[in-house]
Amino acid sequence: MALQTITWMSTFLCLAQVCSMPMPCQLQGQLVRVTHNLLRDMGGNFPLECLQENVFMAFPATAFTTSGAPLLSSSGAKAIYETLKNIDTLFGADDMPTKWDQQKLENFQNIVYRQIEESKCMMGSVDTCDYLVRAKVLKTYFGNIAAVLKEKNFSYCAWEVVRKELLYTLQFILEHNSDSLLWANRT
Repeated sequence: MALQTITWMSTFLCLAQVCSMPMPCQLQGQLVRVTHNLLRDMGGNFPLECLQENVFMAFPATAFTTSGAPLLSSSGAKAIYETLKNIDTLFGADDMPTKWDQQKLENFQNIVYRQIEESKCMMGSVDTCDYLVRAKVLKTYFGNIAAVLKEKNFSYCAWEVVRKELLYTLQFILEHNSDSLLWANRT
């Protein structure tokens, strides 16, 4: 009986040790996908009444690629992290569209925030030269997006333009930088 108790206790302690180990400091691919899907589903297709408000914004693919090749995992993850921080800043505004599904909007904001908080540690070892160039390109892109919102007084159509741009950005990340993300049970 004592041997059985010791065996169970040993198994429990071993399992507790494994479960309490720190998670690797990486962005979770499934959460990026959920973020994309929530953003897509919170408002539906781009509204016809907003077509005249639609503006072209050059997507900064260079922030996610090097000489036409995908980034190394850590550089790609840092660019994605910066993207999520910029998205969080954009959605920090009080003038959010009421036509969007508010529960999906709230879930979207919470998951973006969670990804940022859980991945801060990856910014500890930044290749300064490479990182500064990528961060500058992303800052310009998101600055342009913020300018559109401000110029159009945070209107519903301005937010739809933002949503369209961010959907493209997240889709690009999922298609071209998925190796920079942590995927559970990926085969």
